[in-house]
Amino acid sequence: MQPVYESNGFVERFNLGEGDLSFAVKDTLNVAGHRTQAGCPALAQTPAATQHASVVKTLLVSGCQLIGKTTLHELAFGVTGINTWGGTPINPLYPALIPGGSSSGSAAVVAAGEADFALGTDTGGSVRMPAACCGILGLKPGYGVLSRDGVLPANSSLDCVGLFARDAQVLRQALKRLNVPVGPTLVDLPEIAFIAAALPEIDAQLRQFLADANVQPRSTALNLLSDAHHAGIAIISHENWQAFSPLLASGEVSADVATRIRAGETVSAQALDDAENVRQRFTAEVDALLETTPLLALATLPELPPTLVEAGDPLSVVNLTRLVRPFNLSGHPALTLPAGELHGRPIALQLVARKGAEGLLVQVAEWLTARRRR
Repeated sequence: MQPVYESNGFVERFNLGEGDLSFAVKDTLNVAGHRTQAGCPALAQTPAATQHASVVKTLLVSGCQLIGKTTLHELAFGVTGINTWGGTPINPLYPALIPGGSSSGSAAVVAAGEADFALGTDTGGSVRMPAACCGILGLKPGYGVLSRDGVLPANSSLDCVGLFARDAQVLRQALKRLNVPVGPTLVDLPEIAFIAAALPEIDAQLRQFLADANVQPRSTALNLLSDAHHAGIAIISHENWQAFSPLLASGEVSADVATRIRAGETVSAQALDDAENVRQRFTAEVDALLETTPLLALATLPELPPTLVEAGDPLSVVNLTRLVRPFNLSGHPALTLPAGELHGRPIALQLVARKGAEGLLVQVAEWLTARRRR
């Protein structure tokens, strides 16, 4: 059965709980009494969940109101957000552009003002990328900071539950409800090191964005950034093959997603060993850099977000994740925030902090966005 779908990103609307903050959840998180379909027809008849995902329960108990579930790139395995079965959300601020994947619906409903915040999941940039495409904030906490109990797929060494918001102060409130400390408002900004890794005109505008806030970052580099991107692809391919290959027999997995799932079967044991070796070395490289500089800054996307037409082949845009995916591999918290436009398309700044410093990222986002409004 085709899901009831709305172009703004909701798969299903309902009201659970009462409170001052409304939120929506990606349809990979269980909500008791509702199916978790992950935007995939192969899961259209799956039984309704009997319990809320842990993070959903925590938010409801804390006094938030759940208003619905959101669509996504099928099986959370794609970067465009295009889903011909479950529906492709309209990017509210940039309707000609992709909404970004895989947490497309969660980004869209927040950008449209339909929810105060939303939950998504981020295995290789799937919160930060759609946030960047839709011109809002997106936070990927460090690996394991937010529980994945009741989240599809059940097992992942990369995936994190993350949050979308239009305002950094809402992120602060949501994290407080999730028992993640944020700390006081910043008076002075910690030192920032900037990594030039995107198109030169994007990097130049990001530097100008920081300069306009009287921030002069020092330049640095992560030598293993590209290796970490490729290692992350190998691991997610293998883990998604393990999680989703049984669905392929149904013939109801879209062609582009089925192709990516099948590719995971060919990831060799040696390739996985090599990827884990890169994980260890890249994590150590990031940790060492953060010992000298509390914050790293770089572009969220290395190129401008494509239009829906330009992204017709989902496999052609995987490299759009090459600056976000590495921090899934290392497990560091990362946040993206809007940093203006270039040629009518949004650009976004990504901030990375040491493990356990989610609060610092939100504090810095508050500091930067407050100065941008002046």
